[in-house]
Amino acid sequence: MTDVSVTAPRRPGEQALAALGLGAPALDPADASPHSFPGGGRWRTEVPSCEGPEALAVVLKESSRLDVPVHRISQGSGVWMLTDAEITEMVEATAERDIELCLFTGPRGTWDIGGSIRTDSHGAGLRARGHDAVAGCVEDAVRATELGVKCLLVADEGVLWTLHRARAAGILPADTTLKVSALVGPVNPTSFAVHEQLGADSVNVPSDLTLAHLTEIRRVSAAPMDMYIEAPDDLGGYVRMYEVAELIRRGAPVYLKFGLAKAPGIYPYGHHLREVALATAKERVRRGRLALDLLARHGADGDMAPLGSRLPGDLRRFDIPS
Repeated sequence: MTDVSVTAPRRPGEQALAALGLGAPALDPADASPHSFPGGGRWRTEVPSCEGPEALAVVLKESSRLDVPVHRISQGSGVWMLTDAEITEMVEATAERDIELCLFTGPRGTWDIGGSIRTDSHGAGLRARGHDAVAGCVEDAVRATELGVKCLLVADEGVLWTLHRARAAGILPADTTLKVSALVGPVNPTSFAVHEQLGADSVNVPSDLTLAHLTEIRRVSAAPMDMYIEAPDDLGGYVRMYEVAELIRRGAPVYLKFGLAKAPGIYPYGHHLREVALATAKERVRRGRLALDLLARHGADGDMAPLGSRLPGDLRRFDIPS
């Protein structure tokens, strides 16, 4: 009988298939990302769609029960959907565990009165429509950071550049990190690099990018990449669990996002969606455990960034006009 035990990092089914004469071509070292997070490690974890203190408590409890390490917890409805007391409760709970909390900023096209987003072409997408929408995002950013939030999620290039300038000017704390939403994620190396230069500290890329696309991006940018291992249905519903080791090899430094397909949408969240929000929050953590178990079985679970690490390292930026 052929020994198919794990003795080195491997791909799914690699040794069993090789024993049958069906082995895959050797991995090309040139495809691997040369980058890592500052302080060490090539991947971090993120639990998304955590819409308030109650869902956060579920995530924290379940991550302890299942021993799922968490670097970042993010919310999708927006700062404006939370009271000051709720934001403060979330800040304090994540600070106790040294987890980064990321809240979405302000108005975006899907909830605005403009009709173009509802056409077949989806018009301007999630972007902030007009000066007032940008101002609303800035209002959210200032309010959230004053309450202790250190990471802001944005869905518009103009908002990103404005918040980066505000950070440089001291309007926002210097250690605030800016994360680009998966809803507007770039799909080529040039646009990924542009988002980095506009001020992004991590950039969500669509979960349907190929492995070759990730390698292309890593040849031009070292900015942390965020990627759903399992994407919500409105982002395609892709499940890429068996590719997770290769996603790390090609895309590092990368946040592994534990999303959930076949689940109802909950944005903007309210208590009328409480049961589904809590149930899906719990299941996202379980999906994380499944992904981490898979990495461990393949001998590829090393190189996780230290828990509590959150900064992106030195990134390239456009010059800010004086």
